[in-house]
Amino acid sequence: MALLLPVLLGMAGFAVDLGNLYLSHNKLQSAVDAGALAGSLELPADPDLDKGIVEQAVQDMVAENYPGAVVENVDPGSEVRSVVVRASAEVPMLLMGALGANAKTVRAEAEAGFNNIEVVLVLDNTGSMKGTPIAMTKDAAENLIDLILPDGAHPDCKVGLVGFRGKVKVGDGVDGLPGGCRNADGSVNEVGLHPDHMDDYYDLPWYYRQRVDMDTCSDLPETLPLTDDKYTINQALSQHTAEGAASGTVISEGVKWGRHVLTPEAPYEEGSDDDRTRKIMILLTDGDTEDGFCGGRYAVGYTPNNYWTNAYFRMGDDESHCEDGGALNQALLDEAQAAKDAGVEIFTIRYGNSDTTDVWLMKQVASSREGTDDHYFNAPTSYDIDDVFKKIGRQLGWRLLR
Repeated sequence: MALLLPVLLGMAGFAVDLGNLYLSHNKLQSAVDAGALAGSLELPADPDLDKGIVEQAVQDMVAENYPGAVVENVDPGSEVRSVVVRASAEVPMLLMGALGANAKTVRAEAEAGFNNIEVVLVLDNTGSMKGTPIAMTKDAAENLIDLILPDGAHPDCKVGLVGFRGKVKVGDGVDGLPGGCRNADGSVNEVGLHPDHMDDYYDLPWYYRQRVDMDTCSDLPETLPLTDDKYTINQALSQHTAEGAASGTVISEGVKWGRHVLTPEAPYEEGSDDDRTRKIMILLTDGDTEDGFCGGRYAVGYTPNNYWTNAYFRMGDDESHCEDGGALNQALLDEAQAAKDAGVEIFTIRYGNSDTTDVWLMKQVASSREGTDDHYFNAPTSYDIDDVFKKIGRQLGWRLLR
């Protein structure tokens, strides 16, 4: 027994200490992952890692998760706008110390940053966004685009744009049909009212008829497919003016075409089919779903009217309306779920004042974690929009690359 005791002690020590090393390495890896993620959030303010902001965030997070760990390196990652963190920790040997093995070193490494991202901005272009609101939205969007696609670099990121009112406009041949606006069923949204409604139109007094704009599509910005060309993106963004003839607000159509832009299947095929690519939709709207039947200041007392050129009325559907709990609100929820089922992560921004139904809808549309509203944002004034976009931008950096 005296001769076997050191052997038995060594075997027991090996088993206990091996388990301790395994647990310690897992704990260190989690701390390093958290440190890399925390550092990546500071990349917009410290892109070259020369201001100490990223490193301080890394040090603080690693220390919080594994006191005693040593951060050995905080360096630019292998991809654009990324940070790589390496750390180590000494693990004391509880039993093997009796055999002279006092401590072992475990090491971990992680990289995080703004890469493998495809973003579509789904922007309300209704008349109430005209002027300062749409201008501030475009400024905030440009800042976000600069973050995702920095000058002089080529990250694996793309951006697309969808502007919506009561319908969405697409380019020629995108879905095998002539360019122009689309109805909810995918058919071409022809200029003017549906033929079934023309008799009612001619029955209107002349002073009502002259208020009905037959062309509510020309001034709507055309949907931009995903691209990494910043010039093309900014040129397309400049077309979002919220000017021109109105056709109401059908948010579900914006969400639907945002999904089409992000997914690799037709009608748009620019989206990546790589599971590592994070698909992001950012939806900004300042109004309720609106087709003239909601009441309030946008209600219209005569029919047909401009709203009757939207994606539903123009295909002959005059039963789908916007009242609380109505078909258009349900269409929004259905389209949001279809996007989520396709792997799209949705951020929603409510600009201006909203009633409880609209806030609830935007919270339902957002891809927030259970028990939180972390993907829903409220921007009471146009001057809050940029701050909200920055908060979303920080979340886009919260991604482990390896």
